[in-house]
Amino acid sequence: MERIGIVGTGRMGANIARRLNDVGYTIAALYDVNRAAAEETARETGGEVTDSLARVTELSDVIVTVVSDDAAMREIFSGGALLKGASGRIFVNCATVTPSVHVEVERAAEAAGAHAVEACMASSIPQARNGTLYLMIGGKREVYDRLRPMFEKMSSSLKYIGEAGRAAQVKALVNMVMNINTAGLAEGLGLGSALGLDLDVLREVFSQTGANSRVLETDGADMQNREHDVYFSAEHAAKDSGIALGLARDEHLRLPLAQAAYEQFELMKRLGLGELDKSGVSELTFPGRHAQHAS
Repeated sequence: MERIGIVGTGRMGANIARRLNDVGYTIAALYDVNRAAAEETARETGGEVTDSLARVTELSDVIVTVVSDDAAMREIFSGGALLKGASGRIFVNCATVTPSVHVEVERAAEAAGAHAVEACMASSIPQARNGTLYLMIGGKREVYDRLRPMFEKMSSSLKYIGEAGRAAQVKALVNMVMNINTAGLAEGLGLGSALGLDLDVLREVFSQTGANSRVLETDGADMQNREHDVYFSAEHAAKDSGIALGLARDEHLRLPLAQAAYEQFELMKRLGLGELDKSGVSELTFPGRHAQHAS
């Protein structure tokens, strides 16, 4: 089995490391800008904790990156950091970033004698830990085929989308639609609360009608009960909707619902609520909640 390096040991990266360790892969190296997070993960998975990205590449055959945004992605691959001595390595990039960034990274990796694929995750923390992610892969088909055994250990559903950037485009659309659904559900439940309806009954009716959605299942009770433990933060929702809107602008499309959802999550950030789960958008819609009258 390949030796695995992990760059980014936040909620998702750490749980990917734990899963791969559980199924027999050697976690060779771990890196995070918050060294303590990498050290905490290493206590369970083993592997050298390092402050050097080049060291991660030196110790690993496959390097899994899970970083926050375009800037972070470009930074880890710039200046010869991860790509120093990278010949023969494969980079598996799991972050939701602008599709063109994945294309840039693939080109840079190949110039260094390495390969890169995007492994976009349409799932959350428990699925990363249990190996039940929905994975969408973009990049060279032969690289995907080589890593397919590892991807199958990480996922319960695995889909090869196409060339570099294509999986990231699909992931942006997945999250755009999810964020629209989340904002819409918050408005429906918020209005139901204002009308004095029994929200347990309302959610049950939603689940049996055209108002049903996956978001109702994952977020409905949390919105009602103000339980916003983070599985997918409002800050990330804003970022990902922004990526989709950027793609729409490139195609000269106007997407008013995506724009409205984006603005709700941006408002959460301005109000200091960006670290809440996306279900926290209900703080903007329920009567009597502290953000209801914010502008």
